Amino acid sequence: MNREEKNVIVLDLKEKMEAYGSFYITDTSNLTVAKINAIRRKCFERGITFQVAKNTLIQKAMEATGVDYSPLFAALKGTSGVMFSNTGNVPAKLIKELRSEKGAEKPILKGASIEQAFFVGDNQLDTLTAIKSKQELIGDIIGLLQSPAKNVVSALQSSGGKLAGILKTLSEKGE
Repeated sequence: MNREEKNVIVLDLKEKMEAYGSFYITDTSNLTVAKINAIRRKCFERGITFQVAKNTLIQKAMEATGVDYSPLFAALKGTSGVMFSNTGNVPAKLIKELRSEKGAEKPILKGASIEQAFFVGDNQLDTLTAIKSKQELIGDIIGLLQSPAKNVVSALQSSGGKLAGILKTLSEKGE
């Protein structure tokens, strides 16, 4: 691979890092081409872009973004695949699903960047699967905001009924 081809790969990786909100660096060593292709297919189904690249090119792409990705540099050893996603927890859930298959130990999470928060090591996988997506957080907030309004409306409606009943009773007493 010549310098120009490497520059194209670095530029492509840099653009993906900037375009997607999160990316995961995984260990895909010793996986067959068939298994890598199966991973690519499952990634595509979930809206994840998967790319295998040399560690030095991944690091150069990180440096080119202008963001300090230095906590992830230590994870760049061995064979690396990068998963890009707009939703932070989707790649983590996919990795867990892939490893739950019979006899599957890989891919292993080396590190992840989610909205420039860094998670290094495979022990972070459970934490990453528990992270809520932006849409889930917005839904939770809307639910919380609607709850007090529903309570107020409910109280007004029930109080209004009670008030009308009291007035009716008082008017009947006066007769």
